Amino acid sequence: MTSWFRTYGSVPLCLLLCCVVVAVSAEASGAVDSACWSPSVTSCADCLRRGPQCAWCFKEDFLDGAGPSQRCDLPVKLFRRGCDQEFMEQSEIKVEVNATISSTQVSPQDISITLRPGSEASVVVAVKQLERYPVDLYCLVDVSASMQENLDHLKTVGVALSLRMTEHSSDLWLGFGSFVDKPVSPYINVHPSKINNPCSDYEIRCRPAHGFHHVLSMTGNVSEFTRVIKRQRISGNMDTPEGGLDAMMQAAVCQRSVGWRPEAKRLLLLMTDQPSHLALDSRLAGIVTPHDGLCHLENNVYTGSTRMDHPSVGQLSDKLLENHMHSIFAVEKQQYQWYKELVRLLPGSYLGKLGLFQAPNLIELVVDAYKRLLSEVTVSVSVEDKAVSRYWVSVSPLCPNGSTAKDQSCSGVQPGQMVYFNITIGMHTCPDDAEDEDVTVLVRPVGYNESTVIRIHSKCGCSCGPMRRCNDDSQCRGSSDQEQRPDHGLIKDSDRDSNWNCRADGSDVDCSGRGVCECGRCVCEQTRLGTVYGKYCEIDDFSCPYDGGLLCGGRGVCVSGECVCEDDWTGDSCGCPVSTANCQSANGLLCSGQGRCTCGKCVCDDPRRSGDFCERCPACQSTCQSYWKCVDCHLSHGLTQKEAGHCNNTCAPLVGYMDVVSGQAGEMWIQCMYISNDSCRYRFQTSSQSGQTQLHISTRPECASNSRLVGTFLSVCALTLLSGLVVVAVSRLLLQKRGLSPGGAAEDGPYRCTGKDPSFIPTTNEKTVTYRRDCPPDRPVEMHIQVPKMPLGDPWQY
Repeated sequence: MTSWFRTYGSVPLCLLLCCVVVAVSAEASGAVDSACWSPSVTSCADCLRRGPQCAWCFKEDFLDGAGPSQRCDLPVKLFRRGCDQEFMEQSEIKVEVNATISSTQVSPQDISITLRPGSEASVVVAVKQLERYPVDLYCLVDVSASMQENLDHLKTVGVALSLRMTEHSSDLWLGFGSFVDKPVSPYINVHPSKINNPCSDYEIRCRPAHGFHHVLSMTGNVSEFTRVIKRQRISGNMDTPEGGLDAMMQAAVCQRSVGWRPEAKRLLLLMTDQPSHLALDSRLAGIVTPHDGLCHLENNVYTGSTRMDHPSVGQLSDKLLENHMHSIFAVEKQQYQWYKELVRLLPGSYLGKLGLFQAPNLIELVVDAYKRLLSEVTVSVSVEDKAVSRYWVSVSPLCPNGSTAKDQSCSGVQPGQMVYFNITIGMHTCPDDAEDEDVTVLVRPVGYNESTVIRIHSKCGCSCGPMRRCNDDSQCRGSSDQEQRPDHGLIKDSDRDSNWNCRADGSDVDCSGRGVCECGRCVCEQTRLGTVYGKYCEIDDFSCPYDGGLLCGGRGVCVSGECVCEDDWTGDSCGCPVSTANCQSANGLLCSGQGRCTCGKCVCDDPRRSGDFCERCPACQSTCQSYWKCVDCHLSHGLTQKEAGHCNNTCAPLVGYMDVVSGQAGEMWIQCMYISNDSCRYRFQTSSQSGQTQLHISTRPECASNSRLVGTFLSVCALTLLSGLVVVAVSRLLLQKRGLSPGGAAEDGPYRCTGKDPSFIPTTNEKTVTYRRDCPPDRPVEMHIQVPKMPLGDPWQY
């Protein structure tokens, strides 16, 4: 199995446990239109391999005369050309969830998916964190000589760790195993005196070196765990690295011997002060057989240590996942960086750095690791090795706080919370033999004893209906029926009869001149303009109206010389939208209620109206007089809503009553006035801006009585008379002022009169006449004559 550990974008919150989303990849509209058809497509299988959006029409008489490639296109285009849905073979994508299997942590646990090349499907897997888990902790300890002091500290850990874990676990079981290295040269000293006692030079009795020794199976008896550890003795080896990965593999896969409980959280604790050997290191000892990933314990001793290489990191990772284990590394600070790189490759692992392997430090390390690993939730998705190159997988987690995950997991997950994983699986290609196949995909939350199995059925062939006839075989191309006579090259009678089957009634050419007759059937020619088809090649898909330089405006297909438009378009060239959204005015009415929507544009009912929505009508503004009859009707019925219905035949607009009429904000109202028979004035206003004419009539008339009219008339007369007198007086004063001389000559005259003398002519004024003679030039003569007012009847005097 090959695994992915990838984290992608967020999953919508609405995705629930058994929610299944089927996604089919699609390109941009322009690319999709040409993605299916190709001259090279000659069969149904070829067609469906071009993408999940493509379909093959296996209807026998579909596009008579057209080549097989014309049967492959988008389903909507095939339908417009006369291929019903029942005659289409297309990508079938199914997702079935088996909800009958109960689970407490991971759901659903069984899913079936049907895919074709180029398609993809998505499922949602939910992982729930329980309140308290039973815990199995297996202590795997390096017992090389350098770990003597650390082993002594471990002897006091059991009881204290058990008490501390009661805060987080419902039941703690402990197990124990030890390791050193492969007991072969050059890893150990193979001198006979050193094999049984590697510490003989130090006069210390040590146990022989070993790859892995399982000492204590899982038990809830903490005293037994402590007793076993006290009996442990150190061993020794030659090189610095130890066989830690070898021992971890056996502790993980030997389920029965170790005694792992199915329902428990499994923790594998590795304690060492040195790095570990990796795969291929065993070649130094002449061991070249790769590890098989199986259990090889006999009498609790690993017997494959001298026969097989160390496991690879990938092998160990798969086995830890397969057996639902978390691994904890307790290492000294000198080796921290080496194990930090290793932990990155092992999902569900935790690395702790200890200055000293003292009991309190070790207990805190285990407790912190358990809490950290429990609060992080991630999944592993693995595909069978045989099909890994033909499928792709993506994982998109959604954490309980609504955020997307980082570092391939959701952290900070609390007991009782749910984490959702959107698993998308896509298929690239079919197998080389183009046969259908079944593939298993495993979705395993790291460290959980439950998983989801996804069974993929790939469809690479075509069924083409109950008759299983796809009509993708090549046409008859035999030439035996078209042999010429040896003499004169005349065609046989049978050939002549078959050619008549290729001519339409009244035609003297085969296949309308756009194809050749073969086997009594027309095989139509193909042009760059489009497809020619029909029994006599009389139909094509390019002799239709163009709009904007495109056939059928690019919004339909040409069938038998007519455009078959897409759902949202109509018209001869598919240039008219079916939707009336372009005709919707701001008030929500169609063309402001004053017209109809034709081909996406407003056509006004009243020729006086204009505008995109028939909203303008300059000639309709002066309409006060046209509503007088309506206003009079409402006045005659007392301006009450109860009686307003009597004027329905007289008034077309909506009529309302108001105390005071005034223009409303956002509307254009025309202010009008109506004078009733009783000489009262009624104000009203009208508006047509909302699509329907409205009329507001004021209920407060402006009336004047007879006495007030007489008083007004007299007041006007008196005011006119007074104004005339004022004008006369002012005129008289002005005349008198202009009659005075600036030099005071008028005061010296003998006839100056200060009073009013009726004997004088009132319109005659004093005159002064001046004569001047300029000859001789040196002595001019000037004479002044004053003519005063004279009494009536007096003669003129000089």
